Amino acid sequence: MRDGLIMVGATWGAYSQGMRRVVLGASVAVVLVLTAVVAFRWGTSDAAPDQVSASPTPTAEDDEQLSVGEIYAVLTPSVVSIKTGDGSGTGVIANADGMILTAHHVIEGATSIEVSFADGTKSAATVAAADPASDIAALTATTLPSVVVPTVLGGGVAVGDQVVAIGDQLGLARSTTSGVVSGLGRTAAREAAPALQGLIQFDAAVNPGSSGGPLVNARGETVGIVVALANPTEADTFVGVGFAVPIGAAVGAGSGDGAAPQI
Repeated sequence: MRDGLIMVGATWGAYSQGMRRVVLGASVAVVLVLTAVVAFRWGTSDAAPDQVSASPTPTAEDDEQLSVGEIYAVLTPSVVSIKTGDGSGTGVIANADGMILTAHHVIEGATSIEVSFADGTKSAATVAAADPASDIAALTATTLPSVVVPTVLGGGVAVGDQVVAIGDQLGLARSTTSGVVSGLGRTAAREAAPALQGLIQFDAAVNPGSSGGPLVNARGETVGIVVALANPTEADTFVGVGFAVPIGAAVGAGSGDGAAPQI
């Protein structure tokens, strides 16, 4: 804890070519170095999350490409706003039991966790599994919505694939942005922990508060968990380079310091 805010591990990475400054989703900016400086500051989220009707929505057929609006409609019932005593972030419902996947640094050091579902249901939550080495955590809510709508988990992605990021960036609940996969197998340095590896690089806009939210493909499937953005300037804002843990690695997290989430 520092200045009343949760100090999270450096989870935002930087692309290895040249010197870069990377911003991490946290309550306070944290400086990290690989070939870049890594940090992130969480935005506030005092505003109540948008009220969205949570109802099961079928995903598209394998060869069908959804519009950004359709992806938003499919995913929003599965997206969760997360608030701790000192920070905020995003999560996504990963199974029918209501388990929530998020970035570990969102809840690291938190003494209390509150989650807000798309239908307005709010609940205390506890950490069911955590793997700091992968920057992934799983949460269990005390109270679930009357209808639980888990995301559909997708497979691998390729450079050039269309993707959408949904999250509470800068405290704006369920902000939705689109872009493409810009690179694969990226590495993110962290100050006091091993570097994150095998990350998806994308250019859909993310900012403080986006951490833990889903990265979604054009079929409406969650293919990654957003963990970082890179910025070569002194500003803690997005300039076109974001990073996500591939969903397979997120679901399989646990080979490091924690237990694997049970999907």
